[in-house]
Amino acid sequence: MSTVPTLPDFCVPVPGSTTLHAVLSGALRRALGDLRAVLHAYASGPWAADVAAFARAVGPLLRSQPGAIAAVVRRPEVGVWLRSLRPHAAQAVDPALGIPTLLCTIGLELARTETLRGPLRLRAWPRRVLGGGGRLALEIPPGTTALSFEPGAVWAERGAERQALPLVPDDLAFLPLPGSAVRLALVDDNPWAALEAHPDKSGNALDLGGQPAERWQAALGEALSIIERHLPPFRVEIEQVLRQVVPVGWFPEQHLSASVQEAIGTVYLSLHPNPMTMVEAVIHEVSHNKLAALCELDPVLENAPDERYASPVRPDPRPLWGVLLAVHAFLPVAALYAAMIEAGAPGSERPEVRRRLERIVEGNREGTEVLRAHARPTAAGAELLAEIEALDP
Repeated sequence: MSTVPTLPDFCVPVPGSTTLHAVLSGALRRALGDLRAVLHAYASGPWAADVAAFARAVGPLLRSQPGAIAAVVRRPEVGVWLRSLRPHAAQAVDPALGIPTLLCTIGLELARTETLRGPLRLRAWPRRVLGGGGRLALEIPPGTTALSFEPGAVWAERGAERQALPLVPDDLAFLPLPGSAVRLALVDDNPWAALEAHPDKSGNALDLGGQPAERWQAALGEALSIIERHLPPFRVEIEQVLRQVVPVGWFPEQHLSASVQEAIGTVYLSLHPNPMTMVEAVIHEVSHNKLAALCELDPVLENAPDERYASPVRPDPRPLWGVLLAVHAFLPVAALYAAMIEAGAPGSERPEVRRRLERIVEGNREGTEVLRAHARPTAAGAELLAEIEALDP
């Protein structure tokens, strides 16, 4: 594991905080090491030729342009495959899918940014190659026999013929959100999106719920604006860690959200008519992304996964990690509601707003008591729990 930075405000950031930036930097260093480990692990076997071609084209860039490679590796559509292919991965993906997807996804981004110095020619690929940085979703034509990634271009080869694949932003794939670099992603190739830990959900299939994309953009933009007004340090952190929001339906009577530990930078959200429900969901899932990044550096808790405890926000008994996830996510939600009430924000005088804050605070208190009684933290985990104790009223 990489060196863990100090964590004075990892739950609720203070103005000017650098805590998350330091954690993300450490996670990125690990990801660069993972890239080298994956290339080494698959240097022989069925994918050896493509891995060797990739190493020849990209290996020198790791030394000459490490910043450019780092920018690619931190993309969620790259990181999820790295974390699923690295040695001793918590969830291991089939390399028959993972290796071609990883190599092609990195190749696409390096071609788009003209970082490649020469061609990278690959013999295996997924049916679609995504590049969120350039809002690209390349469908590979049937009959393709090789893909060639070159500075500023990608070619699909069919024998002696070459077809240029367009490197232009695709508004049917990635849509901008107002005032943010985060995208609404209408494509998703996360291999773990179908996994589900919540008893009331069945995966995270991409679905606009019959609503126009513009409604999603407006709702997410409004949520980000509310966070900007009332919890500005957290709004800064959203831009640091989050890259894309994947829509998973429209449910006016409930809200469903999720994130996947391997897919740092991606959250799954449903659409809801209540703006504050959207605000809570964004804060909640971004907080989960923050903890996922920290886990790249440190396990935080040494409790066994099969230990189960009552959760303040879930009907099913949860591993202690699940209780920590809940408290860590709801502390900034409580901070936002408290700030709105203190500032006299429109609507904050309504009784239901104060009742919502009271319920969140009570849930946080219950969760903190469970953590206090049962947590066996690492040194970094102890710092995190100390902040939680300090924030528990």
